[in-house]
Amino acid sequence: MAIRTTAVPGTAESGTAAATERRITFVQVATVLQTLAIFFQAVTAGLLLSTSYGETLHGVGARVMYGASMLYVLAAVLAWRPGGGSPRSILYATGFLVLASVQVVLGIAHVPSVHVPLGVLMFGLSVLVLAQALVRRARA
Repeated sequence: MAIRTTAVPGTAESGTAAATERRITFVQVATVLQTLAIFFQAVTAGLLLSTSYGETLHGVGARVMYGASMLYVLAAVLAWRPGGGSPRSILYATGFLVLASVQVVLGIAHVPSVHVPLGVLMFGLSVLVLAQALVRRARA
């Protein structure tokens, strides 16, 4: 999936750099998936309190969110090593995976006093990383 932009004739961008491509990266896709999975967890946490099927959805969502966090780590490593990207995203991704692991343990242990605020923190951090990626993309 690529978005193609073209330069306006008569500007500094015209000529040999007439057509530049902006591609959606694997790291960006992984960040979006992770953010959506965490948001889904917030929705199913509400369902957990009000419906009989909320616990099932929240459990499935937990597995998807954990998988999305692992995918984010993989994407960050692949962007850094062969792609020459920043190793900083590996730290962010690893931090999310650690937080996700803590979330799973707290959820299984039924400790909502820490599980819920940590989930809110994770969602906020994930949205922040996603927003930074979108800002960098818009500047490029």
